[in-house]
Amino acid sequence: MTDTTERASAERHTTPCTRILPVNSALIGKVTFKHAEKNFLGEWSLEPSGSTDATNLQEAASRIRNTDTPVAFPTETVYGLGADATRGSAVSSIYRAKRRPGDNPLIVHVSSITQLRKLLRGGTETSGSIDELSDPIPPIYRVLIDQFWPGPLTILLPLPNPSPLAPQVTAGLPTVAVRMPSSLLALALIYLADVPIAAPSANTSTKPSPTTASHVLHDLSGRIDIILDGGPCDVGVESTVVDGLSSPPVILRPGGVSAESLRQCPGWEEVAIGYKDGPENGAPRAPGMKYKHYSPRAKVILVQRALDVQLLAKHSSSAANIGCVATRTWNAAIFKRICEQMRESNSPSTYSYPNYLQPGAERAADDSTGTLRNPSLARTTAKLTQVSIKRRLRSEPLRIWTVTLGTNIAQIARGLFAALRELDEIGVEVILVEGIDDREGGAAAAVMNRLRKAADQLES
Repeated sequence: MTDTTERASAERHTTPCTRILPVNSALIGKVTFKHAEKNFLGEWSLEPSGSTDATNLQEAASRIRNTDTPVAFPTETVYGLGADATRGSAVSSIYRAKRRPGDNPLIVHVSSITQLRKLLRGGTETSGSIDELSDPIPPIYRVLIDQFWPGPLTILLPLPNPSPLAPQVTAGLPTVAVRMPSSLLALALIYLADVPIAAPSANTSTKPSPTTASHVLHDLSGRIDIILDGGPCDVGVESTVVDGLSSPPVILRPGGVSAESLRQCPGWEEVAIGYKDGPENGAPRAPGMKYKHYSPRAKVILVQRALDVQLLAKHSSSAANIGCVATRTWNAAIFKRICEQMRESNSPSTYSYPNYLQPGAERAADDSTGTLRNPSLARTTAKLTQVSIKRRLRSEPLRIWTVTLGTNIAQIARGLFAALRELDEIGVEVILVEGIDDREGGAAAAVMNRLRKAADQLES
């Protein structure tokens, strides 16, 4: 990629309409907990500091509270696009900015259990202690809240009547999906806005979810005013969504909390899988169930077998640039051996195979350096290689770009969406992705769910 192309790309994605405001959560102010437990499940408060970070956060909170334009902000899972969940005009702006179908419900984010109880009581405050009979949170969820909140778990709750939420949030469903993020920046934003925040992922609908502020800018530049930049997300895939109102309880979307972890909790031992990995028909019970998701521009091929010459040759017949996302078994030695074989079959040829380089936070102007553009990839063990093979009877060489995410499930989950975006930015026409065993636990089921939803084709 030339310097001119880089500058043109930057100018295209940086408009006066959308500002990126950096926020370091360590500098936003003093958090005070009311109770001895000192966690965010109880009542807490934030006294903003006079720092630029606190000022940026306060400006974003004011936008959410007083305007209809949504604000993008980081959570521990992915970046969200948030608006006041109680105002229909604000929630509608989320759907417009994302170009999201109106029948796809949103997740509501809260900053405390007190705020959640107020929401479930129809927006009214109550005084006095909470006992089992007066608590509007169903008992089935209390063990999950104690174990996993704040964190990447979303629970399905009965919609109160009357409901303080805008009807667009639930897309006509009798339930609402709620979570409390563990990101201090996200919690502080909700606290300062003083309203529950409806927030799907901050990307164009159907595209890979954003794990950095630059991903959000790429998708939504000119459609929103503010992106809070808190750095790359830690988890990298969205929250797990569960329905404890059914018997047995079900997982409606796999995510940052595994089925194995849920089954360790009393009342959740028999939790069932209630989702399909492809688009579903009918009204979705939870966000992310109905439509194709997580797809880059390139054609995605999910590969569940060993990489070989035949597989690469098959897809190189119609593509000059192929991207590969390697996880458990594909590695430098395998790619080198296969490309040597392809070189021999396409003789005369030229062949270059740069060594793996540790990624930096930014890609240099020349993509052949092997560094990575995406900061979220730089936080993993991800590495990039490029192979160029001159083909017989073809004027253009075959270029194979490979992002290796490593073998650890958490690393794979953290880098997955960024890898798809990385290869899309390079301009590959086809992306081969090495699948993993979704029974391995951790975020494995979430990774495979996202890949199956993104895939155009399966190679088994």
